[in-house]
Amino acid sequence: MSLPLRHPGRALALLRARTRATANPADPFWPTRLAADLRELSAGWRESAAVCADAAWTARTSGHSVLNLLHPAQVTAAGSDPVTARTVRHLYLSALRYDFRCPTLQAVVEDLPPTARETLDCYSRALYAFALLGQSRPEGLVVMDEVLAEAGEHAKTLHVLLHGLWLGQHLDHGAERLLVLSARPPFEAGQDPIVLFRRAGALRRLGRYDDGLATIDKALDLLPPGDTAVHADLVRERSLIAAAHDLHHHGHQPARTIGGTPT
Repeated sequence: MSLPLRHPGRALALLRARTRATANPADPFWPTRLAADLRELSAGWRESAAVCADAAWTARTSGHSVLNLLHPAQVTAAGSDPVTARTVRHLYLSALRYDFRCPTLQAVVEDLPPTARETLDCYSRALYAFALLGQSRPEGLVVMDEVLAEAGEHAKTLHVLLHGLWLGQHLDHGAERLLVLSARPPFEAGQDPIVLFRRAGALRRLGRYDDGLATIDKALDLLPPGDTAVHADLVRERSLIAAAHDLHHHGHQPARTIGGTPT
């Protein structure tokens, strides 16, 4: 995980907050402590996104999803201080994203008070774009472009948008947009296995099967050892590309016959 470097002491404090949040996911009070830590640091949205996304993922993979600790009413309630409200929102919306609950994520954001919706931070808007993109709703592309204008090279935000484009199978030029987004900074070096996984899926949708196989093989090679769930996703994508490649290849070959009977 990379955290914004305002200065080394701040980076260490943010890392400490993340460590406290992920040390015991079974503890129901860790989201409250994380909100307090980020409030004490006056964390910005980029810092909050970096910590909350990782904390929500760790809780989910340990079997203690944030969705069991927080409720939509806590996300949409008015009156919290801004950092606490943003922490709760980042945690809850991230957990919905990881579970692919696009309609629910959309509904939670749209249930926010008008003032809160009008002042949503960039990462929260990216999560809203994900919800729309994941449902192949064209307005998600509009929200995505608005987010990109502000996000710069913030990797966590760009990952959310890539995820939405990958999930939205019926978006107009969605695969092409995914390829363009996956090649911009900070992904241009082609060393992020999750970005390569998304690219491979887009290449499959475009019928570029050889490129897709090369891309997913690189992703498998770069994936850190021990992440069995993600490894299984990559292997599944490789199987899909290989099957589509074979179907396309054989579909353009004359049928082989034995004694006049197609085989």
